Amino acid sequence: MYALYTTVVLLGLVVLYVPLAVVRRLTRGVPLNVRARLGYGAPDTNGRRTGWLHAVSVGEAIAATPLIEGLRRVYPELPLVVTTVTSTGAQIVRERFAGLATHRFFPLDLPWVARRVSASINPVFLICMETELWPNTLRAVAARGAPVMIANGRISDRSYRRYRLIRGFLRGVLAQVRVFAMQSDEDARRIIALGAPPERVVVTGNVKTDAAVVDTAGAVDLWRRLLGLAAPQRVWIAGSTHPGEEDMVLEAYRAALVDFPDLVLVLAPRHPERAADVFALLDRRGWRAVRRSELPSRAPHPPTAVPPVIVLDTVGELATLYAVADVVFVGGSLVPLGGHNVLEAAQRRKPVLVGPHTGNFRESASLLESAGAALVVRDAADLGHDLRRLLADPDLRAKMGDAGFEALASRHGAVRETLDLIGRYLQPGIGA
Repeated sequence: MYALYTTVVLLGLVVLYVPLAVVRRLTRGVPLNVRARLGYGAPDTNGRRTGWLHAVSVGEAIAATPLIEGLRRVYPELPLVVTTVTSTGAQIVRERFAGLATHRFFPLDLPWVARRVSASINPVFLICMETELWPNTLRAVAARGAPVMIANGRISDRSYRRYRLIRGFLRGVLAQVRVFAMQSDEDARRIIALGAPPERVVVTGNVKTDAAVVDTAGAVDLWRRLLGLAAPQRVWIAGSTHPGEEDMVLEAYRAALVDFPDLVLVLAPRHPERAADVFALLDRRGWRAVRRSELPSRAPHPPTAVPPVIVLDTVGELATLYAVADVVFVGGSLVPLGGHNVLEAAQRRKPVLVGPHTGNFRESASLLESAGAALVVRDAADLGHDLRRLLADPDLRAKMGDAGFEALASRHGAVRETLDLIGRYLQPGIGA
């Protein structure tokens, strides 16, 4: 089965991954990082064994922050290596974890590459954030005697359907994992149904509910100056949007401008390299637009004129930017992609609008909806209606924001429990 899996990976690389990567390189300037993907380029650990954490992209890297900080406190002599798949995730790791961890790109999941990387990183353990299952890599790490942990684990509806098709093979893959720290009872049930030994599965909750909000004093005033906003202007942020959603967001924005002509829209595509595509869409629809990276060089927007749409084309600013919003819409949810992190807005006491497709963040979205902190919208008309309703009612906005913040506070403890599991199941290899 491993040989068959490796064959499928090779075919996927040749037919899909390499051509797509080349196109992204030529059209958007996304680096290929070929040497790193093939496992070359050792981290600077002076030959010592390391703690290895894998986080796919920006969201997982940010979620790993309290775990990395906790490991640094408990094991100050242990070098840490954080791997990511995406370049945006790499940027976050390099900026946020400078001095705490070394970054390298996660390698292609081929057995000879996995063995090369495992020997290079020389881990005492591997922690994979949010159920990243790479069979050859897990096998190579386990072969070196290093325990593997799934932290903040979740199984989306789509992933569960796919995993069930290969349950027989997956059972052997999951046997390589020492402990599964899952976000919810449903996630735990699913991983057990896929073959994880029940005695290794623990429900810890979502570490993102524990994430500390590090907005500095005066952050809102600073953002308003950076964005060139006049004092009375309201701000609506549509975060982590995808193709198909921007059209609906703009329809809702056009409707809201009738009642709130000074409303500013900050449009943040999920992938910042899509900024050019978003600009082209705005141009076709006759909208004025400005890039966040061009501000604050532009003059403030007069509240009597229709303001331009601000396109967020930078990495790592969206969560803190939520602090300036009056209302937040979280994308990936009006199109069937499973949604994105709704907790960052709730942590800043912001009312949340979200579409019906939230399978990737099922527990978080349900928590906010049941607490009265989030409204589910079905289409552009719904989005425009609830946006105008919230903008017209500051008391409702405050009530929803407070409800979301309090709901998250009631779920604190996931980071502590995860660190306890690391100490219990992974610590014996440290110093070996």
